Amino acid sequence: MFTLTILVTNLSVIVSLPLVSGHGTGNYPLLHPCLSSIFLSDVLSNDFFTVARGFCKSPVAATKFITKCADIPSFNFYHKYYKPLNGSLYIKKEKMDIKPIESTNEHEKDDNHPSLYKDVAQGDWKFSSIEFLAFPLDAVSENYVRRNVPNAIFSVVDPTPLRGQTVLAGISPAALELIDLHPDVASSSLFHDFVSGAWQHPSSTPMAHRYGGYQFGWWAEQLGDGRAHLLGHYTNRKGEWWELQLKGSGKTPYSRNGDGRAVIRSSVREFLAAEAMDALGFRTSRCASLVVGDELAIRDQFYDGKMKMEKTAVVLRLALTWFRFGSLEILSKRNEVESLKFLVDHIIRKHFKTVLITDPDRYLSMFSAVVEDTAEMIAQWQSVGFTHGVMNTDNMSIMSITIDYGPFGFMDMYDPNFIPNSSDDEGLYSYQNQPQIGFNNLERLGNALLQLLTQEQTHQVKIILNGYDSKFKMAYLSLFSKKLGLQTFKQKDEQLINNLLNMMMVNKADFTMTFWELGHVSLKEIEAKKLPQDFWALNKIITDDKFQKFLDMYKIRLREEESTDDIRQGIMALTNPKYVLRNWIAHQIIEEVEQGNFCSFNEFFRVLRNPFQRQDEAEKKGYANAPPDWSRKLRVSCSS
Repeated sequence: MFTLTILVTNLSVIVSLPLVSGHGTGNYPLLHPCLSSIFLSDVLSNDFFTVARGFCKSPVAATKFITKCADIPSFNFYHKYYKPLNGSLYIKKEKMDIKPIESTNEHEKDDNHPSLYKDVAQGDWKFSSIEFLAFPLDAVSENYVRRNVPNAIFSVVDPTPLRGQTVLAGISPAALELIDLHPDVASSSLFHDFVSGAWQHPSSTPMAHRYGGYQFGWWAEQLGDGRAHLLGHYTNRKGEWWELQLKGSGKTPYSRNGDGRAVIRSSVREFLAAEAMDALGFRTSRCASLVVGDELAIRDQFYDGKMKMEKTAVVLRLALTWFRFGSLEILSKRNEVESLKFLVDHIIRKHFKTVLITDPDRYLSMFSAVVEDTAEMIAQWQSVGFTHGVMNTDNMSIMSITIDYGPFGFMDMYDPNFIPNSSDDEGLYSYQNQPQIGFNNLERLGNALLQLLTQEQTHQVKIILNGYDSKFKMAYLSLFSKKLGLQTFKQKDEQLINNLLNMMMVNKADFTMTFWELGHVSLKEIEAKKLPQDFWALNKIITDDKFQKFLDMYKIRLREEESTDDIRQGIMALTNPKYVLRNWIAHQIIEEVEQGNFCSFNEFFRVLRNPFQRQDEAEKKGYANAPPDWSRKLRVSCSS
């Protein structure tokens, strides 16, 4: 017995039904043909797991989009949180508002988002392109690929909607809130069209950004947004500036040899990575939605001549800004000094509020902030075993936030030489090289600013750069001290940290779980070598000949702080995640999404949004288990 609720609007039909644990797809009711939209939603968490859009030719075609999600507890929410509607079925026209279901949970009665918008067409929810229209624009209005777009920072160009049927695979409620949108907005067909590039908001003038970059150490000339469209900027109720961008939304003048599309494989990884990094407490671009489609794109995933047709996707990405080091470099390289000055002044006014726009040293002040913030960003990467994989200057944010998640990886066993990107033959962007690459890229950014500086100011650039190493080291050691549960940082802690990491490297101990397990067991248990049965990482190093020396130093250091096990473990619990986006988990989820099943995708998304605490469902799925043997053969590449 279940309740089927159908809402009919001029745009869509929305079907909401509870799923009973243990029932397979054969127990779902057939959905009649020619529905323009089918939404299978988890109202409790406001995540929409399946949205099939298009025209179904038969009931069988309609049901192919209904995936087996009954084993996910959140899909049983009607039984746990809500009273039934006595099997009633009702239809409403015109409006999208659903008849309230009486809650049996006090927490669920509260509207946690009273001031958020539930409709992207709502009159006072709008963003703007006005600021960007004031920039130097491409003089050519036609959208065709050009290797040289002179004297421009943007080209005005519309997205190209995906051909065929598209499906809203998932949303991030936290990211949507940044632009004042309620998660319920995902129930709207117009929202679906908006985030897939099929509908243009009246306040938007889509653009593609022109930039250049050093790729693997070599200047690559003009690059630019080859498959992304900047929709505009939005200032939210907190006064925060966010820039909205679609990725995978079609060709632009900067597409070079590309087709303007992004495949499911890379889009799923970016969506999960961005939201995971935010949950870890790091400054990052965000992903608000993921739409997948039937349109195919040809890809040579590993550049070995084995071409493959892959399904495509569109992601709605948000960032404080999408300007990057390469945004300045292309203007400097082409001697477009007035445009360079205009751009940098805009960046200072909007994003470096502590720098006065009238200050003659404002460019040095901005550069100094970028150096310090970039050092901190890379230290954060190191602290969770994250390797970006493609640290080209066109992938380095001028705001020092992590952007452009491509062939990245969270390493499993600790290996300083970890290289997630199979395209990086020489290991230029390995885990241990990231701090140095950060410096190299900052040096190139400093060179791009030279045309705006006086001769005296030019000498200051090198002095500012010389402070990078100490800033990185301080941030790095401070983070790793917290990973060990220390309340303060002392210089001698560097040796303690290095001793632990060296043992982890020699014994091939897992980076993430070694720190997590160390923070969830008492020192007495460690000394007695009596670890919980489900611990699998820490026991790789406790038998090492050097472990006792490390433990003795560790205990002395804790006594100096008059720290207890409870204090130590408390700090470590807030610092060391249990769940990270491991490539082997992403691989399995991508395969399911490519088959039209979004259950694991959304389930793992929720796990990554709470990475520090043990989660029963995550444990059942083995998301914190030792990586399987087959995962060692997995590779990722720049192909996306």
